Amino acid sequence: MVDRPRIVVVGLGPGDVELLTVGSVTAIESIEVRFLRTSRHPAARAVAGAVTFDSVYESAERMEDVYPAIVERLVGAAVEHGVVLYAVPGSPLVAEHTVELLLADPRVELEIIPALSFLDLAWVRLGIDPVQHGVRVIDGHRFAVEGAGERGPLLVGQCDSIHVLSDLKLALDSGPVPCLDPDATVVLLQRLGLPDEVVRTLHWTDIDRIEPDHLTSIYLPHLAAPMASELMAFVELVATLRAECPWDQEQTHDSLRRHLLEESYEVLEAIDQLDVDTGEGYEHLEEELGDLLFQVFFHSQLATEQGQFTIADVARNVHDKLRSRHPHVFGEVDAADADAVVANWEQIKKSEKGRESVFDGVPDAIPALLYALKVRKKASSLPPEQRSTVSFPELVDALDDAQCDADEATIGALLMAVVELARLADVDPETALRAAARRHRDDERAAELAARGDA
Repeated sequence: MVDRPRIVVVGLGPGDVELLTVGSVTAIESIEVRFLRTSRHPAARAVAGAVTFDSVYESAERMEDVYPAIVERLVGAAVEHGVVLYAVPGSPLVAEHTVELLLADPRVELEIIPALSFLDLAWVRLGIDPVQHGVRVIDGHRFAVEGAGERGPLLVGQCDSIHVLSDLKLALDSGPVPCLDPDATVVLLQRLGLPDEVVRTLHWTDIDRIEPDHLTSIYLPHLAAPMASELMAFVELVATLRAECPWDQEQTHDSLRRHLLEESYEVLEAIDQLDVDTGEGYEHLEEELGDLLFQVFFHSQLATEQGQFTIADVARNVHDKLRSRHPHVFGEVDAADADAVVANWEQIKKSEKGRESVFDGVPDAIPALLYALKVRKKASSLPPEQRSTVSFPELVDALDDAQCDADEATIGALLMAVVELARLADVDPETALRAAARRHRDDERAAELAARGDA
């Protein structure tokens, strides 16, 4: 069996050279071909004559491209020389993505020399037992996704830029309820083990006001509310599609209109096929709701790119709106029944939007049956003294008129009467008409097949 090229990985520890382990020093001294992930580390001077990968960081367009490029150069050097040394900050298996990639690479054999990490000093400075407290360590570059669903305590490492800190703050404040209480504090940890180390408590809203470096971490003792991991991952997915998929890159709010409409109708179809008693159809409904949700996230991503709003703003807006329009739940207003809730809703909506009438918000472009139903619902929400004195056509009268003269006005009055009958019976006329049309379709189709002998 031919020996594979070997890469020996050593950790430089969390601080200066005095924190290097004997194992790391021995490996450094015994291997001539040496590489440093970065020279930006106080103990980097211990690896004399090493080639650094700082230029890879500077030339790469995206951070995701850096680590695979480093791995390729390391593997190439190992193939050429047989064995090479690779020195990384801290401990080789703590927040080291290049080492993760090397471990999964079958082209080389990896030897890892244990070392101290910044975590060892962090627990001492914080004065906590991470096992007892259940602390989770998270990469600051992926905090929004990796920290989602967590309630703390969290130690956020690699907070090496103001952009990472800003994203951290935005993620903590992105939901309807901030993840931290208004007066909550966090702990700033910088340059642990060095003469100018900083361990300082600060208000969480000041996170993005500090001057970060590559040895900066933030400790979050407790989150008042967790972030949703699935939704944050979905946000990241949509942003990636916009950045890398040619089709998604071409889309606009206008081009997505038909897709939004189609997905809405497919959700309606899934609801029509749902059997609540047996549970049949829920899987289909889940899928179609996901497709519809993608449209919401896509439009939000487009707006984000234009600097208008984010999906967090959308969620916050509807959250605040629903709270304000449910004073019988979140306030001191009484609502005896569903009709009272609707009446309160319409009046609050009218006040919020500065409309003169409850009818001002009914869009003219919606289907006629739905338009008629909305008009009647809004009319019925008005107090008796604000309603029209004109009597609404009764169903019998409309039927009598239809038998005499089936013109547009009569047919319209008849349809309005049916809509009113549906409203009073708490039946959706659109759904009822669709169901009746489908029954008629099935009956006619059965007769057609029977006549042809296909049944």
